[in-house]
Amino acid sequence: MSKILLVIERDLRSLVRHKSILIMRWFFVIVQIGIFGLAVSRLVVVMPNYYNYYAMGVIVMTMYSVAIFTGYEIYDEADDGFVEYLLSLPITRRELVLGRSLAGGLRSFIFMSPIIAGFLFFIGVLDPLKILTALVALYGFAFGVSGLSITLAVGLRSGDKFDIIMGALDAFIVRLSTALYPQAFMPGPIAAMSMFNPLSYASDLFRWSLNFDIKYLANPAVALIVLVIFLMTFNFAGVMIYERNLEGGNWR
Repeated sequence: MSKILLVIERDLRSLVRHKSILIMRWFFVIVQIGIFGLAVSRLVVVMPNYYNYYAMGVIVMTMYSVAIFTGYEIYDEADDGFVEYLLSLPITRRELVLGRSLAGGLRSFIFMSPIIAGFLFFIGVLDPLKILTALVALYGFAFGVSGLSITLAVGLRSGDKFDIIMGALDAFIVRLSTALYPQAFMPGPIAAMSMFNPLSYASDLFRWSLNFDIKYLANPAVALIVLVIFLMTFNFAGVMIYERNLEGGNWR
């Protein structure tokens, strides 16, 4: 456990290397929630309190985008020859990939914490149990996304392929989800695809924990099961692929 904590500490320290990207992300979230969200909420009249629905979705979407950083860092380390150093450490591959997945989720959580705290205060949610439930849902999703990023990065071993696949996944995960619009008002094919999207369930579980109208959300029990399967699947796959592919061959 102490070795995993060391990996988490090391990855948390590396977060400061992305200052410009993080500042841009903060700016993006503030503009999306504070300006664009207010404008769109005046146009959407199919449901009450759409602004809160939209803002919660943007928060989850941003946590997804920050958690993906872990995969790009793996390529940076390969370019810098850092992989050889990692292989020389007295730590197992499983401890390394688990620590990196946990750190990826935690970095996403830390990055978004000021915005989440401000939003919860804005909507008047002060119940500690509700806040804890919401934060656990967010962290669980970010943890799974970090595992997904590691799995793809080490499995592909190609920065170009990783960029292409992440772009395709972004189109599916972000745009074909209920993050920004309820499933009940989507066209049939898009609504069906959103049912296979972990971002939909993460967003709805986050909303449910903050007492949003449940008739616009997925069943919270189903959402919880999907998220647990998601994070367990990709972290297990990440461990297996990391152990097999980390050394040997070229990184492109």
